[in-house]
Amino acid sequence: MEGKPLHLLLPHPRLPPPAPLPTHRFPEPRLRLSLHHRNPKARQLAFSSRPPNGQSATPARGGWEWARGASAMAALALALHLAACSLLILFPAPAARACAQPPPPPAAVEANEQEQGDEEWEAALQQWKSKAYALSVPLRVVALRGSFPPAWIKDFVEAQGKRLKFSPEFRPSIDALFSELSKCVDKGQVQPKSAMAADVVSIGDSWLGYAIRKGLVEPISNAEEQDWYRSLSDRWKVHLCRNQNGEADSNGSVWGVPYRWGTVVIAYKKSKFKQHNLKPIQDWEDLWRPELAGKISMIDSPREVIGAVLKQLGSSYNTIDMETEVDGGREAVLSSFTQLQKQVQLFDSMNYLKSFGVGDVWVTVGWSSDVIPAAKRMSNVAVVVPKSGSSLWADLWAIPCATRFQTDKIGGRTRGPSPLIHQWFDFCLQSARSLPFRQEITAGASPLFLENPAPEVLQDRNKKKPKLESNLVRGVPPPEILEKCEFLEPLSDKAVGDYQWLMSRVQRPRGGLLGNVLQRISTVLDLKSRF
Repeated sequence: MEGKPLHLLLPHPRLPPPAPLPTHRFPEPRLRLSLHHRNPKARQLAFSSRPPNGQSATPARGGWEWARGASAMAALALALHLAACSLLILFPAPAARACAQPPPPPAAVEANEQEQGDEEWEAALQQWKSKAYALSVPLRVVALRGSFPPAWIKDFVEAQGKRLKFSPEFRPSIDALFSELSKCVDKGQVQPKSAMAADVVSIGDSWLGYAIRKGLVEPISNAEEQDWYRSLSDRWKVHLCRNQNGEADSNGSVWGVPYRWGTVVIAYKKSKFKQHNLKPIQDWEDLWRPELAGKISMIDSPREVIGAVLKQLGSSYNTIDMETEVDGGREAVLSSFTQLQKQVQLFDSMNYLKSFGVGDVWVTVGWSSDVIPAAKRMSNVAVVVPKSGSSLWADLWAIPCATRFQTDKIGGRTRGPSPLIHQWFDFCLQSARSLPFRQEITAGASPLFLENPAPEVLQDRNKKKPKLESNLVRGVPPPEILEKCEFLEPLSDKAVGDYQWLMSRVQRPRGGLLGNVLQRISTVLDLKSRF
């Protein structure tokens, strides 16, 4: 140690003294994994360097053998690690390969977002469609009271479902309904509650021509394409096709849909006839029998009164020229009409049945829709359709001409009627709807049986048969009489001239019911007969 300073040989005061080199073998450690259960929920891993059982902790010879073994193990671990890295490089995992792929182009990203947006829109649409919304379709019908069975309302609502908003209303007479329509046209305005604002109204077939000329109703569009039109017989189609003047025209439009029809009938009291030993009434000529003078009441319709005169003379209700078509010409018609005035005690469409009911008269002439219900409430009454034929009447559905008004008071009605009108027409002309007529619950007959016989109805044995004596069979005249019956057609100009000549020759009493009816006939003729 010569030549070295003394302080270099001494230990540094801040450093620990160097440890002596080992002169013994390091103990060979055993790495043990012991599991100590401190509690049921926790476990602790502990390392133990204790020698295995049976070995002493005393150092053995060859202390560096442990170091050589550790180096070999480290080299082996390094080799294994390098081999694993090589395998990962040569065969990358799927996730690694996916990550290594280039990002998708912007167009693909936009398409994916668009697809997700479409799916969200479709889901929202399905959710909207699954909700129930309060959507209803209105149908307002203004009808003649008692002209169709009340059960029709319930049956039609059930057939159409909850979305139908059905509003049926009723008027006491065809006259009242017709006047209501006329007032709207005369005043040039329409109210929401008026019949003109309805989708469908009742109208008598004898009023149809005048209603067309005055612009009260409009034609039914696409009628020929509907099932209800195909179900009608040719006789109905001829009667319903009219031109703009209200005249029958095979090339014209369809202006109405029939839902009930009947005839003019004669009713008489059997008890009075038996008491006075009188023959039963069978035809029009019986009204001119002397023993019935002053014992007859009759409706005051001009066409029906003069029509009865024409039938008694063997002619037609729709005679065009009295001078050439009637035996004896106009003078024969005038003579017969004058005699009828003496026979009839009361011409009054409102009170003719009251006079018959209280016994003031023994015979009455009127529409079957009025006479038959009243006769059923009486006793010893017979009802007949004259064997030479009678006039036919029909109740029709027509569409008011609300489109002629420029107003916002009736909403969308100014653009046209309800889309459900054809469903209503189809419903009324179904064969099932004829049952109340065939059972005589409602007066009249179904339009389906104008030319075809009405089917029989199975009667309940416990149900008593009706007491009314009549030649009507299930509301329909016998075929041999029905073929002689006729609808009232609009009067031609020549026929109007004959009617006016007839009125000018009739001796008119001052005041009284007969004077009133003659005045009514003259007024109607001035209007070219709306009947």
